[in-house]
Amino acid sequence: MSCAIVGLSRCAYYYQAKLQDDSVIVSVLNAITDRHLRWGFPKCFNRIRKLGYRWNHKRVYRVYCELKLNLKTKRKQRIPPREPEKLLAPNKQGECWSMDFMSDSSRNQRRFRTFNVIDDFIVRR
Repeated sequence: MSCAIVGLSRCAYYYQAKLQDDSVIVSVLNAITDRHLRWGFPKCFNRIRKLGYRWNHKRVYRVYCELKLNLKTKRKQRIPPREPEKLLAPNKQGECWSMDFMSDSSRNQRRFRTFNVIDDFIVRR
């Protein structure tokens, strides 16, 4: 009668949560993480499944987080911005040379290659 006044079902009033013993999960997780330090939860859970345990992944993850085994994610390191430098022009002839291979074809589809060497000195007038 009092449950009806409050608006609570009798089943909910008498319900007692089952306290599950997670000591086996704790020992298995500790054994796995002691051996493999950088393994995250998915690898640990797959190993637990391969060992033959059939625990729910949500339950194992709850224990995993309670033990503070979750690893921090590594962020990408930012590359510092580049500052382009002006190219320096050579001061005299023969100081700096550039070379390159080029290929081309003639009208009759005959291909040929050339090796080009150029002096980088620019005559300023």
